[in-house]
Amino acid sequence: MKTFNDNAGRTWSVSLNIDAIKRVRALATVDLLEAVGGKVIDRLVDDPVLLCDVLYAVCKAEADAKNVSDEAFGRAISGDAIDAATTALLEELVDFFPQAKRRILGKVVGKIKALQARVLEVAELRLDGPELENAMAEALTGFGPGSGSLPESPESTPAP
Repeated sequence: MKTFNDNAGRTWSVSLNIDAIKRVRALATVDLLEAVGGKVIDRLVDDPVLLCDVLYAVCKAEADAKNVSDEAFGRAISGDAIDAATTALLEELVDFFPQAKRRILGKVVGKIKALQARVLEVAELRLDGPELENAMAEALTGFGPGSGSLPESPESTPAP
């Protein structure tokens, strides 16, 4: 069983078993058993709203005991809580499967995490590099005073 904390300071237990998988199917219309193919994991990682719906279904009994509605649960999941919840769910999902599938799913999760890290690294390099600033400066060339690139305002145009 994995845990994560939401932004309201509540700790949630993520425990996947057949009952939880069925509840996710019913409430979030997601089949976590399709995770071995990787598409479900991609969807969960890329869509925090879907992730929250799945987590709420997994944690439904605990949410009911804490009198936390679906909406209140969702309001408390943002920022770093999304990362913590994603990690808890994915690790629990890997642990749910038997050894052979667990090994494959572990590799899928590892590849997705490595790809995400690389995408963020490339984005940071592009934002920190001179190319973006140069492109912005080039785009702004010609918008200076007297360039004729912008039409004059009606107030500055003399009446005929």
